[in-house]
Amino acid sequence: MEGKADSPVYLWVHDGNAEILNAGDLWGKGCFETENTLKKRLGENAHVASIGPAGENLVRYACISVDKYRQAGRGGAGAVMGSKNLKAVAVRSASYKIEYADPEGFREAAKKALKVIRENSFIPLRRKYGTPIWVAPVNKAALLPTRNFRTGVFEKAENISGETMRDKIVVKDGTCYNCIIQCWKYTHVESGKYKVDELAGPEYESIALLGSDCGVGSIEAVAHASMLCDDLGLDTISTGNSIAFAMECYERGLLTVEDTDGLELKFGNADAEIEMVKKIAYRKGLGNLLAEGVRRASKKIGDGSERFAMHVKGLEIPGYDPRGAFGMALAYATSDRGACHQRAWTVRAEIEGKLEPRFSTKGRAKFVKETQDERAMCFSLVLCDFAPLEVKHFVELLNKATGFNFTVEDYLKTGERIWNLTRLFNVREGITRKDDTLPPRFMEEPLPEGATKGQVVTKEMLDEMLDEYYALRGWDKNGVPTEEKLKELGLYS
Repeated sequence: MEGKADSPVYLWVHDGNAEILNAGDLWGKGCFETENTLKKRLGENAHVASIGPAGENLVRYACISVDKYRQAGRGGAGAVMGSKNLKAVAVRSASYKIEYADPEGFREAAKKALKVIRENSFIPLRRKYGTPIWVAPVNKAALLPTRNFRTGVFEKAENISGETMRDKIVVKDGTCYNCIIQCWKYTHVESGKYKVDELAGPEYESIALLGSDCGVGSIEAVAHASMLCDDLGLDTISTGNSIAFAMECYERGLLTVEDTDGLELKFGNADAEIEMVKKIAYRKGLGNLLAEGVRRASKKIGDGSERFAMHVKGLEIPGYDPRGAFGMALAYATSDRGACHQRAWTVRAEIEGKLEPRFSTKGRAKFVKETQDERAMCFSLVLCDFAPLEVKHFVELLNKATGFNFTVEDYLKTGERIWNLTRLFNVREGITRKDDTLPPRFMEEPLPEGATKGQVVTKEMLDEMLDEYYALRGWDKNGVPTEEKLKELGLYS
């Protein structure tokens, strides 16, 4: 979709045709109502991606909702749709048969992959609790974002854990198409001020940022806030992070009740958090500033607030404190889109002792680089982020489906090519080593308690990891891909 429509529209793709239709009656509505309305209008077998009021109001971290229960959360794609007056994209496929290069071979490769998944010892926990299974161990490791990353230990973590969520509000399990893991958790709160109609979630990241990072210790309140974000079209990570930043500003006296329209925006005030979610989506009052994200908000507020604005390259930090997992420090710093836990996730390897010594930079650059390359291919192929498979399994599936003849080395080299290409786009926009950094809080304030007490990622430590990482990547000292590396990858012309 190029350009901007004169008035709200939606794109309807069906039976080989594409139509741009009037969405005036949908503008202003939440994602849930929008998607329900379009399914009734177009048929229940239509699939819908939509934006809510946050996207319409160009909140910088507005997300795209897909069939109600899945959200493309990070990076503000919902605001891009809103800038085009594009309320939704609806698709109904004609009868279409997927052709495999080697159908029988693909079937056998899939059977082998399923066997590996079934035999993985972690899968029963993933199936029972979903991603919230990580709340308790991450808190025990003292890495759980708490009160705007002041500490990694939340005293009410048990109240928002996967176990508590399962016991109190989960009503059924769900899954992506045909998946045997079933990591979706549908939740419901029958009544009360934190009532939740059926919701897929909250996921771990939503719990960490809307829960502990804001000092909120009620799983019902977190689920309600998450439901609002999904319906209004907000990324839960950036929303929770932005509210936590505002809470710290309020408690430091940098914001007053006049700024918050009377809200006592203190850590632990779930009701204030929920109201602020709405204000952000509609850009009302302080919400208009927070809708810009913490980097821009801190520049406006000033008075040293930039030092605890928790972002990398403008993207708010997700649910792991890197002061106790130094691989995550490098992963956040070097991610192409800013602070991202999906490009390289080192947490499990670090807390389970697979990256040793525990509090060391040793081996982190190699681990992060190799993971980023592998993940680049994983996401390009639209594979599950959680499948406990090795690269060799993905390569076999790819080859049987397409007729390619990839080796593991080919697969990873393609991922490396993708990673270098995204770096070139960023370099073109002025991003270099100076941007591969962390918030001052992580580099100057040691964690105060728990298993990570006293840990901090100093500038010297980050520089050491960056030097090693750039060398492994074949980039220069400023983080720019060299001519030699680009020629090796077939990207030089």
